[in-house]
Amino acid sequence: MTQSGFFDVEERLARLSGLGDQLEAFSRTVDFEVFRPELNKALAYSDGSKGGRPPFDPVLMFKILVIQTLNNLSDERTEYLICRSLHLI
Repeated sequence: MTQSGFFDVEERLARLSGLGDQLEAFSRTVDFEVFRPELNKALAYSDGSKGGRPPFDPVLMFKILVIQTLNNLSDERTEYLICRSLHLI
């Protein structure tokens, strides 16, 4: 498998957008940023002073969970579809 280049990912995302990306459709109709304060409070991330990998964006993860629930997807299937859409597999 060859490594994806910078423009490969960009072209892949543009293709998905043309096919009707659910995340884009939700972003046009729902302001997910209004959930950020509540998500940050509920997740209670540390300040990062002890190091470690930074957490994923809570709003992005929330969007993924909404789509996962609406499409009745398992965690494994969701991970596969995300990796496939980014052409990581």
